[in-house]
Amino acid sequence: MTKKCDVAVVGAGIVGLAHAWMAAARGKKVLLVERSAVASGASIRNFGMVWPIGQPAGELHRVAMRSRELWLALAKQSGVWANACGSLHLAHRPDELAVLEEFVAQNQNGEINVQMLTADETLRRTPAAKPEGLLGSMWSDTELCVNPPRAIAAIPSWLSSRYGVDCEFATTVCELADGTLQSSDARQWQADRVVVCSGIDFQTLLPEAFAQSPLKICKLHMMRTAAQADAWRIGPHLASGLTLRHYSSFADCPSLAALQQRVREETPELDRFGIHVMASQNELGQVVLGDSHQYDADISPFDRSEIDELILRELRRQFVLPDWKIEARWHGIYAKHPDREMLEIEARDRVHVCVAPGGAGMTMSFGVADRFWNRITGQAASL
Repeated sequence: MTKKCDVAVVGAGIVGLAHAWMAAARGKKVLLVERSAVASGASIRNFGMVWPIGQPAGELHRVAMRSRELWLALAKQSGVWANACGSLHLAHRPDELAVLEEFVAQNQNGEINVQMLTADETLRRTPAAKPEGLLGSMWSDTELCVNPPRAIAAIPSWLSSRYGVDCEFATTVCELADGTLQSSDARQWQADRVVVCSGIDFQTLLPEAFAQSPLKICKLHMMRTAAQADAWRIGPHLASGLTLRHYSSFADCPSLAALQQRVREETPELDRFGIHVMASQNELGQVVLGDSHQYDADISPFDRSEIDELILRELRRQFVLPDWKIEARWHGIYAKHPDREMLEIEARDRVHVCVAPGGAGMTMSFGVADRFWNRITGQAASL
């Protein structure tokens, strides 16, 4: 028997969950299909940073801020933990401080609300900034922290109870034609519209669409400490001066080139492995640490201990933790579009591909999905 729905979403990572929610919030009857018992890809292998500060002013920053708004609404309604912690970019070198000061000056009257803090002011915000050599920091109040494994596992049941979303886990869709989805166990569904959110699986469904796309694959290394004792908290998300090399929001700062050149000359191994260091802390007190970036042909299934050692070396230069004991290590692999926030195409009539938010899935997915369903339906979400 073929079941019918308005919208079928394939993939229950953060992009798929976002599309299932935003379609259901517009009154659509939604089917959510996931091949695993619980999504276990890049969506659970990240810092849990909702990070508007990493998006440049304009449309991308507005989408990120809409995502933030939606995360807070979801947390309020579902009980999923989300902490409005803000963020600090630390400066331990003069060129890092210069870039931050330029960024603040560029956004003095703009939509990105940031301010410079002195070293003393920084240390009052967080006990985790290394005081030796600290020159100051940039504060932003817009960032959120979520716990990715817990959030990704909890959201489907909330979608089911709140909106009646039909969640089919441990189910692989192996064929898609004329709005009919067929699973590997021979079940079928008929959907008026299909959204494929398949992460880095470019082969199972619509391979012809992916073959024509310019997507890159990125591997990252991350770690997590044991829970810090005595309810110790880092406070806001922490980023280092190395992070300024990574996010496009800082690209227009005149001093960035000198910072990049200095890193190339002093620590070329960081560029080799795409390392910059950040830290977040979940509700359990565990501190999530990272990360590195290797692309395409440089990606190996084998994790190099050298990369973890370099990440920890740089973290210890910037941050202070009571307990550096590493409880877990992992790598994640995600897809990234070189020019856009995400790959969004209509591969066939009423069959859409929405993948590759890069390293900004937690930040951008809700806002991108909301924009997509606004365009498709002409309706705002009813939350």
